[in-house]
Amino acid sequence: MRLLVTGGAGFIGSNFVHYVLEHRDDAVTTLDSLTYAGSRDNLDGVLDHPRHEFVEGDIRDQELVDELMADVDGVVNFAAESHVDRSIQGAKPFVATNVEGTQVLLDAALEADIDRFLQISTDEVYGQILEGTFSEGDSLTPRNPYAATKAGADLLAESYATTHDLPIIITRTCNNFGPRQHPEKLIPKFITNAAAGEELPVYGDGSNVREWIYVEDNCRALDLVLRDGEVGHVYNIGSGEERTNLEVTEAILDAVGGTDEQITFVEDRAGHDQRYALDTTKIERLGWEPEWSFEAGLDQTVEYYL
Repeated sequence: MRLLVTGGAGFIGSNFVHYVLEHRDDAVTTLDSLTYAGSRDNLDGVLDHPRHEFVEGDIRDQELVDELMADVDGVVNFAAESHVDRSIQGAKPFVATNVEGTQVLLDAALEADIDRFLQISTDEVYGQILEGTFSEGDSLTPRNPYAATKAGADLLAESYATTHDLPIIITRTCNNFGPRQHPEKLIPKFITNAAAGEELPVYGDGSNVREWIYVEDNCRALDLVLRDGEVGHVYNIGSGEERTNLEVTEAILDAVGGTDEQITFVEDRAGHDQRYALDTTKIERLGWEPEWSFEAGLDQTVEYYL
C-alpha cells in the first residue's frame, strides 16, 4: 500500500510512520508543516528510508495535497492542532487545521478515488463521562474548542462517506504517551520537571481521570483498523488503564526519584472534563488488545526523556 501520512512528524504520527516502515512493506509519504508540534527529529532513522518521502507543507494547500494524493492508495490523517490549553486561548488555528484542513484532504481523496481514508480522532469528542464507558454510537458533546474542532472533522468525514461513498474510517483514542511527545504535554513535562527538582502544576485537586495508552499499542491498533477495519465505521481505541492526574503525577515522581513536595495545585482549567473512558469491544473483535501496562510504558517513557 502507498500511504500519505499527514502530521507524520508529530507525536503519534511519527511513531506510526516508524511502526509502518518497520513492520510493513508500504511506501510512506509524510506531510507535515513542522509547526511547534512537529519536528524532523521525530523522523530520525527513517528520513532516508528507501520507502519513505518527507514533504514539508500544509494540509490546507489544495494544490500540494492534490499532487500528493494522486500517488497514494490510502490516507492517515494525524494533522491537527491538539493542545487543549492553546485552544482555550485561541480557537482560530484549531478550526483552520482540524476542520478546514480535513476538508481539503477529503476533497483531494475524493478526486483521487483512494481506497482508504483513516481519520484520527480523540475520545474528547464524546465529552465527559462520570461512570461507564463511551461506545462508538454515542453522541458527540465536546466541551472545549480543540475537542469541538475534532468532532467537526469527524462529522465532516462521515458526511463524505454518506454523500460521496468516500471510504472513511474513524478512530477515537484515549490519551497517548511515549517517545517523541511534545514537552508541553503532561507526562513529558512532569518527567522533566520532576527530574530537575521543579514544581509539577496539577489542575484543581488532581481528581480528573484519563485513560492512558502507550503509543506503540495505539500504532498497532491504527495499523489494524487501516487494513482490516470496516469502511464507514468508527473504532474506539483504549487501554482500560485509568488514572487520576494526581496518580499519574505521583507515579512520575516515584519513577524519577522526586518528592510529593514538588506537587503544586493550581487553578483548574476552564471546561476541564472530569473523566473519559472508552468501550473497546469493537476493535477487540478485530483481534487487538493492548500489550503495554501503564507502568511498563511509563518506564520506557521516563528512560526516553531522561
